[in-house]
Amino acid sequence: MATLLAHLKIIPGKEAEFETVARMLHAETVKEPDCTRYEFYRGAEPGHYYCMENFKNFRAFLEHQASPHHEAAPLGALIDAIRVEWIDPVQGASTFGPTDHQPAPEGATEIYRTYATKYFFTTK
Repeated sequence: MATLLAHLKIIPGKEAEFETVARMLHAETVKEPDCTRYEFYRGAEPGHYYCMENFKNFRAFLEHQASPHHEAAPLGALIDAIRVEWIDPVQGASTFGPTDHQPAPEGATEIYRTYATKYFFTTK
């Protein structure tokens, strides 16, 4: 599995545009066969949002990142700052398994390899 919480700070005045893009990303991403959860939330502080994501495996997350709908989304023009937090479940208190990071497979596209490098880390 692969589970993350993305902490997003939106450029002031771009919140409505971001929410439109978030709705588009949600509609497309939940169609991905290996996506089990993809939801956006408004934070308590103005301009702060969260995206909770869970995929059947790390490579499915990378496929999502490199997907045409994700690549086409104008996130760079809307997001002031982003922090990705990999989260693992408390066993017996979640239906998800721990994140299993995997390197890009042989023959992966350049964009896929870029995301694999950006988000890969070695677990304990």
